[in-house]
Amino acid sequence: MNPRLTSQSFLGETSDRILARLRVAVVGLGGGGSHVAQQLAHLGVGHFVLFDPDYVEASNLNRLVGATASDGDAKTKKTTVAERLIHGINPDADVMLVTHPWQEAGVHLRDCDVVFGCVDSYSAREELERVCRRFLIPYIDHGMDVTKVIDRFVVSGQVILSSPGELCMRCLGFLTEDLLAQEAAEYGAAGPRPQVVWPNGLLASAAVGMFVQLLTPCHRDHRMVEYLEYDGNAQTLNTSNRLAAVRGKECPHFPTPLDLGDPFWPKPEPPQRCTK
Repeated sequence: MNPRLTSQSFLGETSDRILARLRVAVVGLGGGGSHVAQQLAHLGVGHFVLFDPDYVEASNLNRLVGATASDGDAKTKKTTVAERLIHGINPDADVMLVTHPWQEAGVHLRDCDVVFGCVDSYSAREELERVCRRFLIPYIDHGMDVTKVIDRFVVSGQVILSSPGELCMRCLGFLTEDLLAQEAAEYGAAGPRPQVVWPNGLLASAAVGMFVQLLTPCHRDHRMVEYLEYDGNAQTLNTSNRLAAVRGKECPHFPTPLDLGDPFWPKPEPPQRCTK
């Protein structure tokens, strides 16, 4: 354990050890995922699995945390930038880099304690949630979009915690057949160099906050399903009213927890939480 990252006093006496033992996957290291990786490193997470096949381009520099102009010139892998950022904060962190599409390397997800989805498409979100349900892993999804409506732009986003045995993103109304069919047709309406570092940072912070709430004793209520909606025009982040509408219902889209899990992989121990 890196002594420079200890003494998370208000998170609980053993939170440092809990965080240092955790293995966390970040799928997608663009504007959102780069924020997540940085914040997890500051928290003292000890083990990372980073997925992204892309490299840095000049158009990324206004939102990609840790990237430099020279990275754009050299076409540095985004995974390399994230690893450099993490090790700059915590040299002792164990970092695995996956530089091809995560769908080709899903095996590396199955021994993770939590998966952060920082992807652009609805279909990728659905695939990630399915894989996490199969391996009994909590999945935290976050993202934002800029949509042109007549003569103005609307900035919106979401942060969702989806846990095995709880309501899924279809139950919450975030994933629908229409959206999957359209496949985010309006994504990119803000142009090739969108100035979105601030909503990405806000949503990433909320996602990391869910992670902290889930795995440390700083909150007494360890909620297993959450849905926050972001209005970037009004600068508000609120619990979605959809969550209240479906609270108490059972998910019909996935089997019960007793039926889940990979038959060819030992079922993981549940993440340890400090009770002091």
